[in-house]
Amino acid sequence: MTSTATAPATAAAPPGPRRTPAVPLAVALAAALLVSLVCAVAVGSSGLGWGQVLRLLRAGLTGGRLEADEAAAYAIVWEIRLPRAVLSAVVGAGLAATGVAVQAMVRNALADPFVLGISSGAAVGANAVLMLGAFASLGVWALSASAFAAALLAMVLVYLTARTAHGLTPLRLVLTGTAMSYGFSALTALMVFAAARGEAARSAMMWLLGSLGGATWGSVPIAAATVLAGLAYLACAAGRLDALAMGDETAASLGVDPDRLRRELFVVTAAVTGTVVAVSGAIGFVGLMVPHLVRMLVGAGHRRVLLVAPLAGALLLVWVDIVSRTLLAPAELPVGVVTAAVGVPCFLLLMRRRGYTFGGGR
Repeated sequence: MTSTATAPATAAAPPGPRRTPAVPLAVALAAALLVSLVCAVAVGSSGLGWGQVLRLLRAGLTGGRLEADEAAAYAIVWEIRLPRAVLSAVVGAGLAATGVAVQAMVRNALADPFVLGISSGAAVGANAVLMLGAFASLGVWALSASAFAAALLAMVLVYLTARTAHGLTPLRLVLTGTAMSYGFSALTALMVFAAARGEAARSAMMWLLGSLGGATWGSVPIAAATVLAGLAYLACAAGRLDALAMGDETAASLGVDPDRLRRELFVVTAAVTGTVVAVSGAIGFVGLMVPHLVRMLVGAGHRRVLLVAPLAGALLLVWVDIVSRTLLAPAELPVGVVTAAVGVPCFLLLMRRRGYTFGGGR
C-alpha cells in the first residue's frame, strides 16, 4: 500500500515589510526638528548657556525686555545662529523633496537633485563672482543672484539638449544632465586653477562643498518660499508621481501625460535646486539618501514619502551643520564633507540590507 503526501494547494505568501505609519512619524520628526533648531541656536563657541538662549529666543518672539549687557548675546542668537539653523532646515527639506521628485522623474534610484547639471551650473555662476568679481554691483546679493541665474541657464541648456520630438525621455535627461555637469565642473575647476588669489580659491572650494556660514535673514524668505511652493506642487502631484514611477505606458493608461508631468517636474526641481544651491552651495547625499531611507520606513507611495522626506532632510541637515561648525571649532568643515561622511556608510549599509529594492515598494 502506497501513500502519497499531498502538498498544499497554495504556498503561504511571505509577510510584507512592516511599515512605519507616516503621519505619526511626521509628527515625531516635526517635534524633533523644533528641538534641534533650539539646539542649533544654543550650541556654539560663544559660551551662551541654554537658559540664556531660551530667554533670548522668548524675548525675541514675544518682544520682551532685555538687559543692557545682553545686546551682543541677542545679536549672536537672532542674527547669526537662528537664521543659519532655519536656512539649514529649509535647504535640507528642499534637497530631500527634489530627490524624491527626480528619482520618480527619471526612474533611476541613483538620481538626485544634482544629476540634471543644475548644481554644477550654479557653481559656475558662484565662481564667476568669487574669482572674477561679476555682478559686483549687487553687493551681498551678488553670489546668490549669479548662482541662481547660472542654475536657470543650465536648466535651459539641459532641457533644450535633451528634448526631442517625442518629449523628454528619462535616459536622455540623465545622460544630458550628466554630460553638462562634467562640462560645468571642468569650467569651474579652470576658474579655481587660474585664480590669482589663494583666499578666493579657498572660498570657492568651501562653496563647492557646501556651507551655511553666510546665512542671513535676507536669504531665508526667498529660499523658504521656493521650497514651500515646490513642496505644495509635489504634494498635489503625488498620485501622478506614483503612476510615472511605474513607467510611461502605465502612466498613460492611468490618464497621466508622462511628457507633460516630466516637464513640470523638471521646472520645479530646477527652481528649488537652483534656489537652495544659491544660498548654501553644493551639498551632496541629502537628495540621494533621504528618499531611500524614508521609503524603507513608510513604503514607496509618494504621498507618504513626500510627507516624511522633507522633515527628515531638514532634521538631518540641521544636525550636519551643527557638527560642521563645532567638530573642529573655531574652524568650520564644509557641510558636504559631513554629509558624505554620513551618507557613504548609510548607502553601503542600505545596499547590503536584504529585501530592500532601491526605489521599489520595500
